[in-house]
Amino acid sequence: MSKDTKPYILRALFDWAVDSGYTPHIMVWVNDKTQVPMQYVRNNEIVLNIGPNAAHNLTIDDEWINFATRFNGVSHDIWIPIGHVSSIFARETGEGMGFDLKPLTDEKGEELARGTSDQSTDSAEKLVKSHPTHEGSKKGLKIIK
Repeated sequence: MSKDTKPYILRALFDWAVDSGYTPHIMVWVNDKTQVPMQYVRNNEIVLNIGPNAAHNLTIDDEWINFATRFNGVSHDIWIPIGHVSSIFARETGEGMGFDLKPLTDEKGEELARGTSDQSTDSAEKLVKSHPTHEGSKKGLKIIK
């Protein structure tokens, strides 16, 4: 079984943004397996600055993104399943890449999300369809084929 390319692409685009002097941000689909400050979540998504000045001890491994950050002066530990990242982009230019959502699953392949699996998949699909990376959108990320 081959490894998922998403964490490698996330790390590469993070490096590109930082090396170019840009501020990397990620858009994340949030459910009960995502540890973020819920008061900043809108429509089951949150945008997070993962630049070196904001995300302390950032780790992007094959399954999780985690770091410490501050919201209004309060420190938070952030934990995001890789499959919940819907895009990474440079704040200054909007350049980046969008991804399909892949909700976190347990060992049996069942989705670990609020509600039923169908509800979680529907929510993820709605977020992907409404995401500005889709064709027809004038702003946001560009689809690269």
